[in-house]
Amino acid sequence: MRYDIPEHKRLVFEQVIPVRWGDLDAMRHVNNAMYFRYMEISRIDWMHSVGVQSDGDEGFVIVNAFCNFHRQITYPNDVLLKTYVSDPGRATLESWATMELVGQPGVVHASGGATMIWMDYRAMKSATLPDRFRALAG
Repeated sequence: MRYDIPEHKRLVFEQVIPVRWGDLDAMRHVNNAMYFRYMEISRIDWMHSVGVQSDGDEGFVIVNAFCNFHRQITYPNDVLLKTYVSDPGRATLESWATMELVGQPGVVHASGGATMIWMDYRAMKSATLPDRFRALAG
C-alpha cells in the first residue's frame, strides 16, 4: 500500500545525511530500516532546533510511521532530507519527509511520514499541542 504526502504541508527543516557503509544490507542496498532512521534523525534534529528537549517533561511521541520507497539510495551518497509538518490537532501534529540525493536535486527517492502526539511524560497522557507548533504547521 502506498501513502501519499499531502500538498498542504509546511517545510520546517532541511538536512544532509551521508549514507554510511554500515547502512547497507547484505545485498549492498541501503537497508529499509535506515530510511526510517534518516527520517527520525531529521525529525529529532528539527525538534531540537525549535527547543524541544529530550529530557523535558513534555515532548512528542510517534504513534505511526510509514515510508514509500521510490528509488534506491546507494552508497556512497549524501541524502537531502526535507521535513514538513501539517494538520495540527488538539495534541497531534503530522510530520512528513522526502529524501533526495544531493547529486539529484528534485528526484524523490523515498517519502514518508509520522503522526506525533504531544505528551506529558510524567502523567503518561497526551497534552495540548503548544501554540508554537500549531503556528509552524500553518
